[in-house]
Amino acid sequence: MNRSIEEVILAEPRGFCAGVDRAIEIVERALAKFGAPIYVRHEIVHNTYVVNQLKSKGAIFIEELSDVPPGATLVFSAHGVSKAVQQEARDRGFDIFDATCPLVTKVHVEVAKLAKEGYEFIMIGHKGHPEVEGTMGQLSSGIHLVEDVEDVATVSPAQTEKLAVVTQTTLSVDDAAEIAAAVRARFPKVREPKQQDICYATQNRQDAVKIMSPQVDLVIVVGSPTSSNSNRLRELAERLGTESYMVDSADELKPEWFEGKGRIGLTAGASAPEVLVREVIERVRAFGAVSVRKMDGIEETIKFPLPKGLKLDDIPPPGHIS
Repeated sequence: MNRSIEEVILAEPRGFCAGVDRAIEIVERALAKFGAPIYVRHEIVHNTYVVNQLKSKGAIFIEELSDVPPGATLVFSAHGVSKAVQQEARDRGFDIFDATCPLVTKVHVEVAKLAKEGYEFIMIGHKGHPEVEGTMGQLSSGIHLVEDVEDVATVSPAQTEKLAVVTQTTLSVDDAAEIAAAVRARFPKVREPKQQDICYATQNRQDAVKIMSPQVDLVIVVGSPTSSNSNRLRELAERLGTESYMVDSADELKPEWFEGKGRIGLTAGASAPEVLVREVIERVRAFGAVSVRKMDGIEETIKFPLPKGLKLDDIPPPGHIS
């Protein structure tokens, strides 16, 4: 028992964003309307608990469309998919529901529009991340990935008169700004999005960690290892000089992390449900935490509509993961 922990400070906002809420609800409603199994290409969102909960209800997660039987119901994950995957799914005759986050779709639409005007693209993002693969897969050529400032020095678009930059939505705001500045320095005519591509939820959660970190001795981020935005929260706290760990569940907490730590900051990535945060709070209480206080912060009220065929009046609302 560690009696030195005075309080746990909860970041605000934290946890589920509107795009994650919508993606999970699409799978749950598809299960309620069509029955199990419902096939989902890739993890619907990058969270182990959420994926396991949906598996228990009858969702089957696949990477290859060849693993889906003909005539099945298929859901695309929140990260979005390439044009080739969309076409293959149509060709195979699946009943498709697209759970791509509307803020990712906005990037796809921008890429398609500017490509018609003859633009090439530089994409700031992490190689191999499904969102990056989906966005780059909107075009057959002319989109170039940069992961850091060093990549900007060597990227070689075919022309620079019409060049635009797009960004993975879940990056570190500060890292993305630094890379974008390097792109502008090398390609002064580059076209940038009217509004930055990094999503409101990623920005808000990072801003909350920036406010919280200096007030605490330790930051715990609830999130799965595959979650880009959760990883960025932990890195941000570390960069601000606060010891930080990311956990998939309360079971991963280690008592020694809390030795001599008076104030604990707690946040959660945009794909991590609040139930996991509550379990972490209970575990930290068991380590000796006396009180829990919520930070003041932005209240997020954004909601995204569901696809046709899964609206509220079509079927009774399922028991939603929270």
